[in-house]
Amino acid sequence: MAFCPNCGSQVTAGGFCQNCGTPVAGGTAPAGAGAAYAPPATPVSASGLTENVASALCYLFGLVTGIIFLLLAPYNQNKTVRFHAFQSIFMHVGIIVLWILYTVTSFMTHGIGFLLFPLFSLLVIALWLYMMFSAYNNKKVKLPIVGDLAEKQA
Repeated sequence: MAFCPNCGSQVTAGGFCQNCGTPVAGGTAPAGAGAAYAPPATPVSASGLTENVASALCYLFGLVTGIIFLLLAPYNQNKTVRFHAFQSIFMHVGIIVLWILYTVTSFMTHGIGFLLFPLFSLLVIALWLYMMFSAYNNKKVKLPIVGDLAEKQA
């Protein structure tokens, strides 16, 4: 049996003290980590998703994943995940409304607006990727209109 050099408690398999998180000789700490190394953060829920991963996944399929994360039990009580789920839902509803208005306007101008469709698509994809990246990096980016609505709902 191994004992923790920091707090003296008994250490089982895994290489880290369950009491203080200090790596034990023969453990799995990275090279050159020293005594200040802490084990990776524990997941928020039993499913293994941390808060930042769940927040980023809210944006993955827009309305669908936003609603799923609002319905799943461990995530619907987390304020950060709820904010990103609501913002994802409202953002994608706004994108759908803008797309409908864009399409109607393009038909009214006899297709001239369709020349800008690749630019519109690129902007939507860039916004989507930026929101996923920001949520994954624990940055709370509030979009101008839908961010306030999402904050009130969360």
